[in-house]
Amino acid sequence: MRALRLLAVVLFLVSAPTMADDDRDTLATMLDTFLAGASIGDASVHERFWADDLVYTSSAGARTNKAAILESVRGAADTQPDSPAVVYTAEDVDIRLYADMAIVAFRLVATPSDGSEVLYYFNTGTFVARESEWRAVAWQATKIPSPWEH
Repeated sequence: MRALRLLAVVLFLVSAPTMADDDRDTLATMLDTFLAGASIGDASVHERFWADDLVYTSSAGARTNKAAILESVRGAADTQPDSPAVVYTAEDVDIRLYADMAIVAFRLVATPSDGSEVLYYFNTGTFVARESEWRAVAWQATKIPSPWEH
C-alpha cells in the first residue's frame, strides 16, 4: 500500500505541469500577441512587450530603445491603413529558460498583404522576469537573405 502511494506521488510529480512549462507558454503567447499587434501598429503591445531599459539592434544594424520604438509606432498610427501592410508571424520558436531569464529565438516571417516577396528574419530576444512579469530587455534581428542574394 505504501509503495502504491509513493508511486502515485511520483507519477503526479512527473506528469504535473512545471513552472517552466507555464513560463514557456506565457512567453509563446506573449510573442504571438506581440506579433499580431505589431502587424496592425498597436502601440500597447510594444508598451507591454519591451522593458523600459531595452537595447534593440535592428536587422539594418541600427541600435534603438523602447522610447524610440514607441515614438515610431505612435507616429505611424496616424497613417496606418485599415488592413496591415505586413503580417508578422513566428516559426521554429525556441524558448530557453534560465531562472528569471529567458531566451526566445525564432524565425520571423513578414508577409506583405500586397503579395510581394515574403521576408524572413532570425530574431533573438532576452527576457527577464521582474515582479512576476516577463519583458524583453535585449533584441537582435538579422535578415535572412533570399536564396538569390547569396
